[in-house]
Amino acid sequence: MSSIGQQAKESEDNSIALGSAASYENQSRPPILRPDDLFHSFTNSPIPEIRRRAAFIRQHAHCPHSDHQPTRIPSSADASPNASKSGTQAPAHVDFECPDCGIPVYCDEKHWADDYEAHLQICDTLRQINEDDHDLRSGRFFPEFEYAGPQLEEAAVNMTNWDTFLYTREFEAINDDRSMRQVTRLLTYPLTIGSILHELSPYNIRKGGRLTPEGLKSLSALRYTLHPPRTGSGAEIKGLRPEAPPVRIFILGARAESSLPRNVWVQLAHLFPRGKFHLIFVGPESMANRDDEFPLPPRTPSNPFGAIVEDRVWPTMKISTIVDYYHTLHKTGQFYPYDPYFDCFVMFHPGLGHPASSHEWTETVPLLLETKAPIIVTGYTQYDMDRDIEWVRKTCGGEFDILMEPGENTFRSLRWDLNDLDPQDVTCGNWGVWAFRGKRYEATTKEVEQ
Repeated sequence: MSSIGQQAKESEDNSIALGSAASYENQSRPPILRPDDLFHSFTNSPIPEIRRRAAFIRQHAHCPHSDHQPTRIPSSADASPNASKSGTQAPAHVDFECPDCGIPVYCDEKHWADDYEAHLQICDTLRQINEDDHDLRSGRFFPEFEYAGPQLEEAAVNMTNWDTFLYTREFEAINDDRSMRQVTRLLTYPLTIGSILHELSPYNIRKGGRLTPEGLKSLSALRYTLHPPRTGSGAEIKGLRPEAPPVRIFILGARAESSLPRNVWVQLAHLFPRGKFHLIFVGPESMANRDDEFPLPPRTPSNPFGAIVEDRVWPTMKISTIVDYYHTLHKTGQFYPYDPYFDCFVMFHPGLGHPASSHEWTETVPLLLETKAPIIVTGYTQYDMDRDIEWVRKTCGGEFDILMEPGENTFRSLRWDLNDLDPQDVTCGNWGVWAFRGKRYEATTKEVEQ
């Protein structure tokens, strides 16, 4: 994905890359910032990286005041009235930093004061983003990035919310909101997938459970593979049983998620003690933030797409990364055949319906529907997901079934992210989730009347 539509993905990638490295920093170095000294204006920040970010915002973001001509399309169905007004002044870059949130948001103090009531709606959130970014770079030790180990099969996991999950998975206690936001920023990726595929999923077919009858059929097939029956097998020759192959999870348009520390993805394997996984990151930017692994492996007859294979991540998990478009791989039959019992597709914030990125999915989505395997999609907002569904409906002629109704993700990131190209655009990773699959037609026989 060269342009995912919502530029928030860029700053999201940077925060994930930094968060993933924070737990591996030299813990002997003294912290740069104290916990009670995290608020600084971006321009005067003691962190050079944040000062460079402030300069980037000033160069690229535009003042949202209604006196200026609009420069961006609305990001929500109920966008601010100012967004639809056409001002007479030319667009101007932001230059004035709000003293309450410390982020450049308007071109001058006059426009900031005039639009202060509208800015108040997001000012507290922007200040929280400011402090979280400084905390991530403060140099402190991050105990919240020490994850729980393997799960006992006899111990049930409660997936009602983040708190019950972390408690039943025996994570170290996280007692403040900021640490919770930092840890969920990374864990949202494996947990979004695991919470849907697990037999104790918070999503069900009951009223308000969001799962559809077709969704129950598709997920039941995958759950049968990931939770194999315990009866009938044993340690002796008579007890030998054939094992199912690993469940292949294709993560398409991969970017930030492919650079997560592998112990984050191993949390997915811990949820399924007797299941096996093969994660396949596919996308032209799937090696973003992984410069240490360049140059890529050469393309050879035994490795035609130059895949980077990590087969020692965990005894039950293997990870492959391919820097290419999925439709290119699909047409070669590289992963054929596909089986609804062993295959699943995931797209994190794909921007299917966004004008800037929809063209990149036009060729891919119809091929995904042909596999009849479930496709899990996340979005930044309800509007984002509704726009994606409408695009799929138009592009594929309605030849798909909704497996899970769009709505808020139980395991969304609790940390907010700032779009450096538009400081008014504040999002959180994997806010919503929905799922679909190519439509199935059941053949029925009809007796011909004589």
